[in-house]
Amino acid sequence: MQIWVDADACPKVIKEILYRAANRTKVTIILVANQALFTPASPFIKKIKVPGGFDVADNYIVQNMSAGDLVITADIPLADAVIDQSGSALNPRGEWYSKDNIKQRLSMRDFSEGLRSSGIRTGGPDQFSQKEIKAFANFLDQFLNRWLK
Repeated sequence: MQIWVDADACPKVIKEILYRAANRTKVTIILVANQALFTPASPFIKKIKVPGGFDVADNYIVQNMSAGDLVITADIPLADAVIDQSGSALNPRGEWYSKDNIKQRLSMRDFSEGLRSSGIRTGGPDQFSQKEIKAFANFLDQFLNRWLK
């Protein structure tokens, strides 16, 4: 099992939680981005720079992940593809994507995108909160504890 991170938009505080978890549990974390990443030196933390372009990092993750891997992403289509490949997906805000909720989230995302493309302002996500950081850390710990048993 590995943890893949859609790293271009992943908040620094979430990356730091992941770095600590990798070293504590000895689970490999792979950050994928189309820009240079600076990570602490660790045999459990890897980074991959992909070329720029639409969904290049997402496609790399989907093509290289294995069933049972965890993917950290706020990208709902990526989460959907991960779940289709028997992986798990966790939003940096601490929300699990699952077979039970991913299609609804994908529909809402597509609906909002349609509104935006027609000129209607839908607003962006709320500011990242301490509650969400804590929820992310708790879900990550629960996932890793289940996997390590």
